[in-house]
Amino acid sequence: MEQIYTIPVNEAFDKSAADPACGCPFCTLYKKLQNDNLELILGASMMEPDVRIRTNKLGFCADHYDMMFNRKNRLGLALMLESHMDELRDDIGKKLISLAPVGDNARKRLDELSRTCYVCERIDFSLSKMLETALLLYEKDGEFVKKFKSQPYFCLKHFNRLSALAKAKMSKKLYASFYEDASAIVFDYMDSLRGDIKHFIKKFDYRYENEPWGNSKDSVERAIKFLEGDAVDEK
Repeated sequence: MEQIYTIPVNEAFDKSAADPACGCPFCTLYKKLQNDNLELILGASMMEPDVRIRTNKLGFCADHYDMMFNRKNRLGLALMLESHMDELRDDIGKKLISLAPVGDNARKRLDELSRTCYVCERIDFSLSKMLETALLLYEKDGEFVKKFKSQPYFCLKHFNRLSALAKAKMSKKLYASFYEDASAIVFDYMDSLRGDIKHFIKKFDYRYENEPWGNSKDSVERAIKFLEGDAVDEK
């Protein structure tokens, strides 16, 4: 069932199935979307009127400001900031004729801005489509089901989001089968990871200093990726 829109999902699942170190396939997809959108926003699309309207309105989260800054295109970022701050100054500074107490309109605008990010919005939209594609492949493609069962793990954030979407879109029978497969992967990995964390802690007791580390040396990093996802990694 190979279509253009299924290729990124299949590639991410192939990559994680072949190399468990790649981790959650949806985190891989997220990072690709993130990289593509950062390249886009600091490239030619930066000057497109419809893009500028959205960036002026939404701004960016702290993580994506940091990533854009670290990509060294200071001029591109400065041009966006100039336009965004000009519009924001008008939004929060103009004297609106209203019954609201002084400053309420400015605070409302700033509250909205604190919850929005142009890059996050674009990633979320595209990732939603990819989650739907994964469910469609699970339903229609037996080879993908085998690939799905071969994943090293799904991070808890993407497992939760995928499960909620599956429950809303799948028949009860198919959802039961899907959830059994997905949760088995998650809980098996969680149990293994818990064991690695326990062994990591034990290694700090002098009585166990001569025991091998096994798979526990990087267990703290892996636990964080499992719990929170491996999405924001450009620092």
